[in-house]
Amino acid sequence: MAMMIRGSLGLAPWDVLNQGLDRHLPLSYGTVSMIIGAAVLLLWIPLRQKPGLGTISNVFVIGLSVDAGLSLLPALHGLPVRAAMLVGGIVANGLAGGLYIGARFGPGPRDGLMTGFARRTGGSLRLVRTVIELTVLLVGWLMGGQVGVGTVAYALAIGPLVQLFLPVLTVPRASGSSAARRGGAEGDHAGRLRGGAVHEAARG
Repeated sequence: MAMMIRGSLGLAPWDVLNQGLDRHLPLSYGTVSMIIGAAVLLLWIPLRQKPGLGTISNVFVIGLSVDAGLSLLPALHGLPVRAAMLVGGIVANGLAGGLYIGARFGPGPRDGLMTGFARRTGGSLRLVRTVIELTVLLVGWLMGGQVGVGTVAYALAIGPLVQLFLPVLTVPRASGSSAARRGGAEGDHAGRLRGGAVHEAARG
């Protein structure tokens, strides 16, 4: 996420919202990301979604990591360097998505919002995710977030990247283990990602 911000060629939809709010609040980008993650997590309550360790970690670790990344990465100049930073950020997001979903400790707040709404409304994951992403993108853009070629690149690339990394990185489910007893929701979610039905995962 920090690499995509420094690339200044457009952000993923939720990051557009984060940046848009960051422009209007006296808070760091990472803090805004954590607040939004916590707010989305509250929406899980009426949807009857159950968080896991990965869900809670997603809220805090990403925000802190983005702030750390922004403090280390300088402002960039020149299109080739910015493009390289964008591509690197997207690939890193795909790898991170495969890692955290494959760990089977629970989806991130935004992924859980998608699956919760899909289950309660009966809509497809693809439709529900698209509506959520477009809504978030519109609000973030209206608040001044970066929308550009990077936004399109992320939307097109993140699904195939997660699909590429997830089978390699998913931890096998041991029969009789606590992970197995938690049910198949996480496995179903990973399976849908492998099938290309949805696309941040890294936000979680």
